[in-house]
Amino acid sequence: MALGSKLTRCFERYLYVCVDMYALNFSSLIGENRMRRDLEGKVVVVTGGGDGIGRECAVAYVREKATVKFGRIDAVHNNAGVSSPSKPLHETTEEEWDNLQRINLKSVYWTTRYAFEALRASKGTILNTASMVGLIGQQDHAAYVATKGAMISLTKAMAADYARYSIRVNAVCPAGVWTPMLEQWCAEQQDPASIRKYLDDIHLLGDCPRGDVIADAAVFLLSDKARFITGCILPVSGGAELGYRR
Repeated sequence: MALGSKLTRCFERYLYVCVDMYALNFSSLIGENRMRRDLEGKVVVVTGGGDGIGRECAVAYVREKATVKFGRIDAVHNNAGVSSPSKPLHETTEEEWDNLQRINLKSVYWTTRYAFEALRASKGTILNTASMVGLIGQQDHAAYVATKGAMISLTKAMAADYARYSIRVNAVCPAGVWTPMLEQWCAEQQDPASIRKYLDDIHLLGDCPRGDVIADAAVFLLSDKARFITGCILPVSGGAELGYRR
């Protein structure tokens, strides 16, 4: 069975999340540029690329002349994720817990299992979208925080395991980023308007950003400019974690 078919079947069976594939027909969105770009000639597989951070990353990868489709694989970006429910652990149902674990964390297991040989052949790279809450915690989101903390530890373990194959493994940690998932999260809170203001206020470098700020960091970590970086857990947070209960 072709590698693309294997990956697609495993996502559909275990994650209920489609792998969104983008090819070079993004030129209408990003314009033409004949200069050599950071990801030129590389093939990137992105999970959760339909909207939000994943879509911004897919657009950025194509802008940098990557091909975002199946075939030879130079990079895998594990971006698929969900954040609900907004609950402490004792109020979280087993179904909610399992759903978060399956989509946010087990997805990394399946992409790695099925893409490993292709990545070994290309001496490729893996990028995981974690979260600042996996480093500093968050109230009333125990299951989500657990998945992101686990992803951060898993990133370091994978980096240690796969360095012998010249496969780099890193993670980006956003704080607030306006995506459909964050919009849904805001709507679930008791006072959505105050939450939106809070998200705009916590970032030292400005208002809560869009996914392009994550995409720029992701392009760097997947490119040869990051060729000596592995096991890195990179905050892309605008300084949201700095200070004490601002």
